[in-house]
Amino acid sequence: MNIKSKLPAIGTTVFTEMSQLAVQYNAVNLGQGFPDFNMNRDLIELVAKAMRAGMNQYAPMAGLPLLRERIAQKVCNLYNCQLNPDTDITITPGGTYAIYTALTTILQPLDEVIVFEPAYDSYIPNIEINAAIPVLIPLNFPDYSIPWDVVKRSTTPRTRMIMINSPHNPTGSVLSQHDIEQLRDIVKDTNIIILSDEVYEHIIFDGIEHQSILRYPDLVQRSFVCFSFGKTYHSTGWKIGYCISSPTLMQEFRKVHQYNCFSVHTPSQAGLAEYLLQAEAYLQLGSFVQKKRDYFQQLMSATPFIPLESSGSYFQCYSYKNISDAPDRQLAIRLTKEAGVATIPLSAFYKNGKDDKVIRFCFCKKEETLERAVEKLLKFKS
Repeated sequence: MNIKSKLPAIGTTVFTEMSQLAVQYNAVNLGQGFPDFNMNRDLIELVAKAMRAGMNQYAPMAGLPLLRERIAQKVCNLYNCQLNPDTDITITPGGTYAIYTALTTILQPLDEVIVFEPAYDSYIPNIEINAAIPVLIPLNFPDYSIPWDVVKRSTTPRTRMIMINSPHNPTGSVLSQHDIEQLRDIVKDTNIIILSDEVYEHIIFDGIEHQSILRYPDLVQRSFVCFSFGKTYHSTGWKIGYCISSPTLMQEFRKVHQYNCFSVHTPSQAGLAEYLLQAEAYLQLGSFVQKKRDYFQQLMSATPFIPLESSGSYFQCYSYKNISDAPDRQLAIRLTKEAGVATIPLSAFYKNGKDDKVIRFCFCKKEETLERAVEKLLKFKS
């Protein structure tokens, strides 16, 4: 049977490849972005309580009303943004699903979407499977800031969407208020939609204020803003997130959503609705993860790797220019096989494989995991 692939250039992701190598060589996995410590027991018990109470059938398509109400209250407290939980919020099976659904809702064949590279690996395939065209703009190296002059030159009448991601995966860079003003200037008086990936909204460091699109009422009206409970509550395997938008855009979003997933795991939604009342769980998350970043940096200072700035997310990128001139994928494979530490080569986040001799580490791990990894790296002979 012959089929014409919609993604002919796509194979197995580097994350799967490196995780398989990590298992094969019994390596410490600092590649894929997931914690190796347990989530909060209170949330587990709240979900179990919902199951025991019989909340095991389909939830409403848009999500449990109480959960949407609690999200709206949280957003109001954090960003002074007034949302209607009935029309503006949809619960989704993960942040990546929310991103895919937003793209599928909007894109028509040959529409152009501005994407900043290095980019989270789902963005470009999600655009291409909708027969649209990714317009790829490299972030400035090594601070991974947005070259707004290039963005302005790249915007055409066919530009349908601009995708932003802050805190940024894979680099840990964050957007400033100046960045938002530049974005606002570009989209003013256009039909350009913004897709804002904010799954790491609470994992931001050094007292920096997260510049959520939800802070800017004029931008909310033209945006899909995507979030992840998995990142916030150390439960990435649950695959639960949500999308916020204006009523007009959300109405179209739900048309796609209802014929795909339809609804999300009911008892988890019930547990999350109750757990959101414990605001300290997300308000203290940034300082909790920053301690891990700082400890990892301290450990890595004994190695020849050179840290690049990370102001948020689970990740920090390191240059290895003092160690080797090998391609980053080749070095990442060697580190897994010979040092016993799995990382991700940053070239995997560029469609053309741009290689700045940088690899990404996930530091959202137990201290003993980070210690074991760095101990192995110190023994690596380039």
